[in-house]
Amino acid sequence: GTTGHAEAVQITFNPQVISFRELLEVFFSTHNPTMLNRQGADVGTQYRSVVFYHTPEQKTEVERMIKVLEASRVRKQHIVTEVAPFTEFYPAEEYHQQYYRKNPEQAYCQVVITPKLAKFRRKFAARLKS
Repeated sequence: GTTGHAEAVQITFNPQVISFRELLEVFFSTHNPTMLNRQGADVGTQYRSVVFYHTPEQKTEVERMIKVLEASRVRKQHIVTEVAPFTEFYPAEEYHQQYYRKNPEQAYCQVVITPKLAKFRRKFAARLKS
């Protein structure tokens, strides 16, 4: 919480296969973008909702999606997702890599991650590889 970093993933994608907009749909539907500096029980600036864009077009697309979500009132609270330019990505420590895969029985995984994955699989089943 003292570095200014945010816990994030860096996604490399082929826009011929999946669009940036589709990735944003997954992002905004699988976490709570209305919670400032927290996700569930995790609290601190490193847990903020943020999209790091690589191009001006990506920035525009994120801002457009936030406006659409705000106007639709899908969430009762305002979206606080930060939209910031990408500067550098720092991989997490080794023990955080593939954490869920390595620790599926850990309580946090069972209570927080497993339900999120189930929701993701239901909502985006058509987009998943078999």
